[in-house]
Amino acid sequence: MKKVFSIVIIMLLILVSLTGCEKKNQDNKQNEVKNTSNTNSATNKTSNQTSQSESLESFDYKSSAEKQFKLPEVGEQIAIMHVKDYGDIYMKFFPEVAPKAVENFVTHAKNGYYNGLTFHRVIDEFMIQGGDPKGDGTGGESIWGEGFGTELDLSLVPYRGSLCMAMSSMPNSIGSQFFITQANYSDTMNETLKQYGYPDSLLEQYKIHGGYLSLFMQYTVFGQVYQGMDIVDEIAKVETDANDKPTTDVIIESVEITDYSE
Repeated sequence: MKKVFSIVIIMLLILVSLTGCEKKNQDNKQNEVKNTSNTNSATNKTSNQTSQSESLESFDYKSSAEKQFKLPEVGEQIAIMHVKDYGDIYMKFFPEVAPKAVENFVTHAKNGYYNGLTFHRVIDEFMIQGGDPKGDGTGGESIWGEGFGTELDLSLVPYRGSLCMAMSSMPNSIGSQFFITQANYSDTMNETLKQYGYPDSLLEQYKIHGGYLSLFMQYTVFGQVYQGMDIVDEIAKVETDANDKPTTDVIIESVEITDYSE
């Protein structure tokens, strides 16, 4: 019988410190996944867990991926992130799924909170992370002055270019930090995900869109880059120190909130 694919079946050893993702050896990051299904013993599964597994297996990941990567509608709210010396990154939002994360990011952007901040943590073939006023992964707060929890949905997957909220392993720890998933498709990662029971239909979309699926249903996906992934890739390849911090600051000049127009 195929292994049950549960929401918590794979937890990366890459978890953030405070509001960011925790440091781990970059050379081994794609193979460092942990099966945490033992925390919910297979011999004690409830009918609810079984139903959840069935929904994970039967979900239409193809249609949801098409929606996630679709260009914004005219008049839809978008963000344009102006990165000094690199260019612009264009992102759309998913307020119907992650309303708090979208409101938090958009309000911070309109208030100039992100202006002048840096991408303080950069790992090629994983993600680029920013939004911390301290610039070291330990700072930042939400617009409400306190952390809030994840907003998770099967329809939003951390494919390449997904805009996600960073957090610690503590509940309600989301503040201002965010990251953009930059990883491409990896055969090694695909085999690992398959071994742990990820649905074939989801893995088919992973082959098309790349990303970092070990983060699936762990971190809030609230937006998607639809233009400017070349800028994200360029940032991801900068020289970094032992803490994955760029040796030369990568500065977010501003985040412009506007309406999409053709």
